[in-house]
Amino acid sequence: MKITREDQANGSALINVVIEQKDYEKNVADKLREYRMKASLPGFRPGKVPASLIEKRFAKPVLLEEVNNLLSNSLNNYMQEEKISILGDPLPHQQEELKIDWDNDKEFSFAFDIAISPEVKIDLENGHAFDYYRIRVDQQMLEESIESIRTRYGTNVETDLVSEKSSVRGDFVQLDEEGNPVENGIAPKGVLIAVDLLKDEAVKAEFLSKKAGDTLRFDPVTALGDRHEVGHMLNISHEEADTLNSTFSFTIASILDFTKAELNEELFLKVYGAESGISTLEQFKEKIAEEITLNLAHSSNQKFAVDTRESLINNIAIDLPEPFLKRWLREVNKEMTDDQIEQDFPNFTRDLRWQLIKNSIIRDHELTVTEDEISSFARQIAISQYQQYGIYQVQEEHLDVFVKKILEKEEDRERIVRRIFDDKVISTVREKAPVVEKEVSSDEFRAMVETNEEL
Repeated sequence: MKITREDQANGSALINVVIEQKDYEKNVADKLREYRMKASLPGFRPGKVPASLIEKRFAKPVLLEEVNNLLSNSLNNYMQEEKISILGDPLPHQQEELKIDWDNDKEFSFAFDIAISPEVKIDLENGHAFDYYRIRVDQQMLEESIESIRTRYGTNVETDLVSEKSSVRGDFVQLDEEGNPVENGIAPKGVLIAVDLLKDEAVKAEFLSKKAGDTLRFDPVTALGDRHEVGHMLNISHEEADTLNSTFSFTIASILDFTKAELNEELFLKVYGAESGISTLEQFKEKIAEEITLNLAHSSNQKFAVDTRESLINNIAIDLPEPFLKRWLREVNKEMTDDQIEQDFPNFTRDLRWQLIKNSIIRDHELTVTEDEISSFARQIAISQYQQYGIYQVQEEHLDVFVKKILEKEEDRERIVRRIFDDKVISTVREKAPVVEKEVSSDEFRAMVETNEEL
């Protein structure tokens, strides 16, 4: 067997493969002998079919199969031995259409076009600088977070008179047209009504300044403006709520006003615990600012990753064999038209450039992904999926089963590995390359992100 390589322009090459008779004749003979031992043809006992008949019927397809196997294996072995990294797959050479006479030829020649993966060298330490935008924690963020905590730890306190922010607990009684209680009518007890959620202004006004023991009369459908909500409030079926047309009396049992938690040491202990050592308002604010900074760092890191990718793609020159790549895309995407390939080609080449850049950084900095990292990442995916359904406490054995299911799918496993490598590449850039940190307001940061999305 002879394999030669002719380098062409634009990073492509021509691979010539010549398969000689000595490369295949033994395997072909062995397979024909095996066919003869197993063949069962009319007029012949098994294993007694004449060799000439076996050869006449099976020699050509066996030869074709053996040559194709040799061609595929030899081409792959040659690429590995010569350490040739290619883009896409080898394609039959277009300009030399070699006609093969499978009945008479003893030597077979093949030619393939390949696109050699360009060598990418990236000097992160001495290259251009990357911007990292750190979002400034401003007073508004701090105050909003503090108010959120005060609300979360707030309590309902009984009061004497109903106000617009009150919640009123009481008993409903369904009334007939004369205003008398309906026998066996709808009469739920201990129903809680938030006054500020009442849609009817007249009913809302009637509640104001009422006290415990007072009784009001109103149509709950009119008051809430939503039969579905009325059904839940009165504990009746949707069908009953859809046809309900009654006035009810509502006797107030208690009035509750929501009071936000006071900013004092008791609240600080509830939020962060005694081990935190937080006892003053100043320490409390510092801790909240620290947490906000950590949360904002996630957004900053995401933008840095996007900006880094775009910067490397735009600043590192990589010559790609575009005619070959378009031809290869047509071969592997038979359903796509030429117009579709031309339209998608810029995005394809950007993704390809990024993959080549990533591969270079991974190779030069000896980045690896361990099994523990893969399992840990899959575990975070499992935890996130549970949390989407409001489940925050999951037993370890359940998580282990979920992680195993995720990693059993080769496609999901490969996706996780790619994601970990992506994160490590960005981390390497931030660690090795010059990075200029710039502090911006949340509004400025938001505007930059919106600008990126429009591009």
